[in-house]
Parts: sequence; structure tokens; C-alpha cells
Amino acid sequence: MSKRNKKSRNHKTNEITKGIFTVLEKEPTKSFNYKQIAAKIGVTQTQDRNTLIKRLVQLKEKKRIREIDRGSYQMLEDTKTYHIGEVDITGRGNAYIVIEGMDDDVFVPNNKINKAFHKDLVEVFIYPRKKGKKLEGEVHRVLERNKTSFVGIVDMQKNFAFVRPTDFRMYTDIFVSNDKLNGAQNGEKVIVEITDWPDDVGSPFGKITEVLGKPGEHHTEIHSILAEYGLPYEFPVEVERFADELDTSIKPDEIKKRRDMREVLTFTIDPKDAKDFDDALSFQTLSNGNYEIGIHIADVSHYLKEGTVLDDEAYERATSVYLVDRVVPMLPEVLSNNACSLRPNEEKYTFSAVFEIDKKAHVVNEWYGRTVTNSNERFAYEEAQHIIESGKGKISDDVSIRGSAYTVDDAVVQATLTMDRLAKIMRAKRMDKGALSFDKVEVRFNLNEDNEPVSVYFKEGKDANKLIEEFMLLANRKVAEFIGKQKKTFIYRIHDDPNEDKLMALNGIVSRFGHKLDFKDKRSISASLNKLLEDVKGRKEQNLVDTLAIRSMSKAVYTVHNIGHYGLAFDYYSHFTSPIRRYPDVMVHRLLQHYLDGGSSVKEEVYEQKCKHSSDMEYLASSAERDSIKYMQIKFMQDHDDKEFVGVISGVTEWGVYVEIIENKCEGMVRISDIKGDYYIFDEKEYAIVGERTKKTYQLGDEVIVMVKNTDLIKRHLDFSLIGKNE
Repeated sequence: MSKRNKKSRNHKTNEITKGIFTVLEKEPTKSFNYKQIAAKIGVTQTQDRNTLIKRLVQLKEKKRIREIDRGSYQMLEDTKTYHIGEVDITGRGNAYIVIEGMDDDVFVPNNKINKAFHKDLVEVFIYPRKKGKKLEGEVHRVLERNKTSFVGIVDMQKNFAFVRPTDFRMYTDIFVSNDKLNGAQNGEKVIVEITDWPDDVGSPFGKITEVLGKPGEHHTEIHSILAEYGLPYEFPVEVERFADELDTSIKPDEIKKRRDMREVLTFTIDPKDAKDFDDALSFQTLSNGNYEIGIHIADVSHYLKEGTVLDDEAYERATSVYLVDRVVPMLPEVLSNNACSLRPNEEKYTFSAVFEIDKKAHVVNEWYGRTVTNSNERFAYEEAQHIIESGKGKISDDVSIRGSAYTVDDAVVQATLTMDRLAKIMRAKRMDKGALSFDKVEVRFNLNEDNEPVSVYFKEGKDANKLIEEFMLLANRKVAEFIGKQKKTFIYRIHDDPNEDKLMALNGIVSRFGHKLDFKDKRSISASLNKLLEDVKGRKEQNLVDTLAIRSMSKAVYTVHNIGHYGLAFDYYSHFTSPIRRYPDVMVHRLLQHYLDGGSSVKEEVYEQKCKHSSDMEYLASSAERDSIKYMQIKFMQDHDDKEFVGVISGVTEWGVYVEIIENKCEGMVRISDIKGDYYIFDEKEYAIVGERTKKTYQLGDEVIVMVKNTDLIKRHLDFSLIGKNE
């Protein structure tokens, strides 16, 4: 079994174990067999049922549950006082246990963690609560490890080695005997797998499974980021072989099964450095004066068949990962950059949402199905933006991606201008219904051939970007609505209402800058949030306010249970438009075709399980992406240690303040212990640190002047020295 599949099965076993205890704890006087438990926790697949049966036997043998009758299980009396939860290790080595259905997390000091690691599933004993105190407890035992492999640095001793994990939440070194070093040398960065942790020893035992390289070197650090999140950086040989052997030619027999749209004007608009083009727009004016606009998406599901090693790998990955210097794709290049890339003047299989739209941007008719298309043009956003701004098709040298100036066909110009006008109407309608307009600045780097950052720039969305966004949103919304109104199982992208406590905290912060939120009702909250986001544009506090506003939002996830999308103000929303890089979109295509073919509604439990996996993998991928940006920011700042920067205090803690530099958005920390001239105390309510003697304050949002004190690529930590306030 590959590392990827092993990791997935471990995660699945963890979920099933949690489910067993949830069922048995809920009704501790009753007993249940595996079929009853499977039904209650939504286990339907044969492999998962076998895992459930195996875990029941293992838990009985470990005396964690008891077998009443043959194959019928019940909680042990002495375990009823324990709760099942997930460990959240803090930066100081203590932990909180997150228990489903319990409002308060359980605090566990580091001497009561009992060998549990971050995100492990544990049994925790909760102490009787003292008045006015937080809930406390101790870990009784670890039920399932979240992971057993860690990235760390080798520290060689005479006859053995220790591996020091780089994850600050991993509080123990790992002992490795000489025969399990796998060729690793002192000081190298490695992946180490824990094999055992005897009761009477202080450190777990492990073996080195992969040598990543010398700490600080670019590829070592990028591979370390991926390894920390269990993400791959290459495809297994058997998957590459399977993909290479696919027949990707366009067949006349297959064309006959599809709506032929090869003669309709079609083009793509993507970033200038894009290597795959998974969506295209087609445009034609109908005889009644309305417009027919098609959103054409690469038909990945035509090649990606269920039950194949290729599909298994795509499901395990669930998403492409976008790091600063590379993309780790969900699909091998033969599909992502070739067969499923809608390159100009090539016939391609597509899955399409085609709409008849009137001049006021109302959808009059809709059609969904498989098509064959042929893109006439490939534009970069800059080129499309030039057309929108000038109203002409003369593309100048400075924006052309073709190496020289050229002129676009007038039909394409008119199509672009018409769709831009319709997109602006659709966007205005969304905003009027309460959609939120997050235009947070995204940091990008210009890299040289050695992957060294030579400059920083900021990605901004102009009209061309918003044109594409609106039509992709239209397809995603209408596909979800089309199936949702049929009351059939489908995959939705949902976004719950914002957290009210976080919104109140946000209001307290933005009030310092003269802004405020209106809490009268749901609509007024959205309207005042949009006003806030608009008012801070271009101001020093913009990125701080944008970041805090996003943090107040619930996290968007995949599920079969639709509650709508708060941020977009849609009652129905799904992901249909990017199956090259998102597995949920592949599932949406399959389900849509299944229902178009007259198929009955599929089982919710199976797809809910897949939705959760996709959401989990999306979270890991986004975490890796953030870490890679942090790594590159630190690398960029290494060459700027003699320069003063103006920054905004973006976070305040009891150990220091975080400062984000205005000109490049790099964020680092000023430690309280390093601030000269006074002893500073953390004031949690005021989001500030206050000098004990001078009463001088440094508060969230203050402008300060800093210099680089230390850059640590290995720990991905940037330290600043504080020069003072920017008065």
C-alpha cells in the first residue's frame, strides 16, 4: 500500500473508531452489532464495513468495549465517565480536547497529555468544574493517531540518533537506532515514522523513511512543507503509466453522443502563466436578440473512471496544491496540461452549462450536458482587460502574451464587451442580495531561475477577472439549483452564517479606525461588512481588516446537506467549473450526468463521506500554500536586514506583537522581551501591550517602524526589532 493510501486508510479508521464510541456512548445501556453501528454512522462500502468489524474486535481485545452476545457490543461501565475528542496542541505544549456536541473545549496541561499528539483521537477524563474556571481534564488513552510520520532534523549521537520534529506542536524528540537511519546524516532534514512508544521510556522509537536534504535549501524546504501535511510531490509509477496509456484522441463516435459546439465562437481567459485551461466561454447572439452563453468545462470524468488507480489517486489528493514555485496537480500532466486543457484550435470533450440570457442578465433558458468544443482564442487577463478598457481589439506589446502586438477579431471584442456588461449586472444583483465582496490582496513573487524571490507583487482582480468569476458563479449556482430542486442527493459548497462573537470582536477592532458594523439583521450585517471592506481599500489597515473579516466567517465546506452560501448570497451553490484541480467537481459532473440519464438519487452517506475527505484535503492544501508563502517571504527578507520598514501591528499576544510590512505584506514578530525601555504587559481586552512604567502602548493597527532581526527558513520564522511608532 502506498503512503498516500495508508494515510487515507488511517484517517478512515480514525473516523470509524470515533463513530463506534459515539454510538455506544450515546446509549450506554444498549448493545449494537456491526450492521446497526454501520447504519448509524453512514458506513456503506465493503472495505469500510470490514474495517468497522476489525475495529470492534480490536477494541474488545483492548478492553475498551465489551461483547454482550456474539457480535453485539456495549460500552464498559468504567469508561462511561470518559469522553471522546480530538487533541489541539498549543504553542506552549498544553492541549485542548475538542469534543463534538460540547460547547467548551477541555484544557489539558502538558503533564497530563499522556503521549497524545496534535489531532489524535483520545479518551479524556474531565474533572469536576470549579466555579469560574475553565473545563479541565487529563488524557486517559490515545484511541487513534492522526499521523505517525513527522518532518525533523537528525541529531546524531555515538550509537543512535534523535530526530527533532520541526512542528512546534510536536513536543518530543524521536529515538532512532543506527540500523534505522536509512542513510541519513547529522543535521539533515528527514521524514521519521514512529514505530513504538514503550510505557517506560521518555521518547518514542522511530525509523527514517525518507531523507529530504539539507535544511534551508529550497527543494528541501518545499518538500518538507508538503511532507508535513502528508501531501505528495510526485505520482506513483503505476498511476503515471495508467495515465500515459489512456486514449485521449477525439473519436467520431463519441462526438455523435454530444452536442457539437465547435462552430460557436469560443475562447479562454486565464492568467498569463497558466499551463492548463479548464474553462472556456462561448458566445452568440440569437435571433430574438438574446444571447447564448456557454460555460464549457473540461470533461475530466470522460477519462477519469471510477475504480481505476488514476481515480483512486485523484480522490486521495482531492485537490491540486498551489505553492509559490510550483503546482502539485491532482491529475497527471497528460490530462491536466494536455487532454483536458482547452487549448486554442484543438477539439476537446467538454461538459457544458449553456444559458440563454436577455439584455438585463436574466437567465431565460438553461441546458446542461456533454459537448465537443474548439476554442478560437486564448487570452490572458491583461489582454481581456485591455479590450474592456479600450473597447477595441488592438492588443499592444506591453500586454500581449504572443510576443508582439496583434489585433483581435471584432466578433471576439463585441462578445467580450457584452459579457463584461452582463457580468457587471449579475455582480450588482449579488451584492444587492447581500453577497460579500472580499478583495483581499494576494501576495505573489517574481522568482529567478534558482527560485530566489527577486521582487514582490500583489494580485488584484480587475474587470476581466470578475467577468470570468461571474459566469463561473452562474454555472455553479444554476447546476446546484437544477439538481437541488429535484430533491436528489448532490454535492454542495456551503458557507454558514458568520460567527457572531467574532463579528463583535471585529467591530471592536475596526471602531479604532472609525468604522462600525450594523447588527440589526442579516442583511444589514452584510451591507455594513461590504461598506467596511470598501472603505478600507487603499488604507493602511486594509489587509488587517480583510484578514480579520475573513476569520470571522465560517469555513466553506463540501456536503450533501444544503444550507446555502452566505458569502455569495446563494440558496444553492456547488463546484462544477474546475474538475482538473478539484475532485468534488468531478463528482458533480458524474452526478449531473447520472441524473440527466434518468438515474435515481444516490445514497447520501457515501457522498457525505467523500465530501468530508475533500474538505479535509482542501484545508491541508491551503495550509501548505500559506506555509510556502511564509517561507518565500522570509527568504525575500533575508537580503533586507539593513533596511527600516513601516508596518502595521497585525496581531498581539502575551509573548509579542506581529507586524505586517506595508510595502510587501511580509509578517514577522517583535518579542516583548526584545522591546527596550520598559517592561510590557499584554492587555487582552485592548489588543495591546502596555509599558508598566511609561504606559506607552502598542496596539493592533498601530503603524510602527521595524528592522529584520532574524530569519529562520527552517522554522519559517521571521523576527523583527522594533524601532518605534511611525508618528
